[in-house]
Amino acid sequence: MRKIFFVIILCFGIWGQAQTYEAGLFAGGANTITDVGSTNYIVPTGVAFGGLFKWNKAKRFAYRGSVYHGKVVMDDSKSNMASREQRGYRVENKITEYSAGLEFNFVEYNLHKLGPAFTPYLYTGLTYFRYDFNYIDAQQVQDINQKDGSFAIPMTIGAKYRLNQFLILGVEIGARYTFTDNLDASNPEGSNFDEFKFGNILSDDWYVFSGFTLTYTFGRKPCQDCFE
Repeated sequence: MRKIFFVIILCFGIWGQAQTYEAGLFAGGANTITDVGSTNYIVPTGVAFGGLFKWNKAKRFAYRGSVYHGKVVMDDSKSNMASREQRGYRVENKITEYSAGLEFNFVEYNLHKLGPAFTPYLYTGLTYFRYDFNYIDAQQVQDINQKDGSFAIPMTIGAKYRLNQFLILGVEIGARYTFTDNLDASNPEGSNFDEFKFGNILSDDWYVFSGFTLTYTFGRKPCQDCFE
């Protein structure tokens, strides 16, 4: 009886530490949906890259954190709207985001079993990002070397496939609804910038990161396998 009790206590102790983790890289492209440039949802205009970490708490979900950086170009000449083509604005910006939240698997995703594992997934949480503060004066973008920050809600859909015991390849498209309207320099905040505002001030900006992830998985097997 003592031996059984000791095994149970030992396994519960290991259970608290025995989880599967993933750490890896993201590479792809970035674009925006704003008052300047194309209104297409997924047309990368610049390179994006970053890193991510996952804690696979269960077969159906994982805690996830990431840091992504991307460059975006908003160019009216790429728009299918005649009014924007005639206006001819072109705005560049750089976005660095810090995100944390939950990743939900559509099917059970067990990394402790041998063989392939595949599942589509959804990710959401909370994102804080930094970007360049710009405004447009006399048809020219005025870059004052100032950064601004805001929050966003990420809405990401993707799929992942285990290549081997340690490597997992994923592809994802993630739209971020932001709480700012100045990624495109159309709505600079502050009383000194009122004359430089244009576009729809009732609609905040979006930006999109789309690309591939490659993660390395590590961590001990859960203790429940001791009883199998």
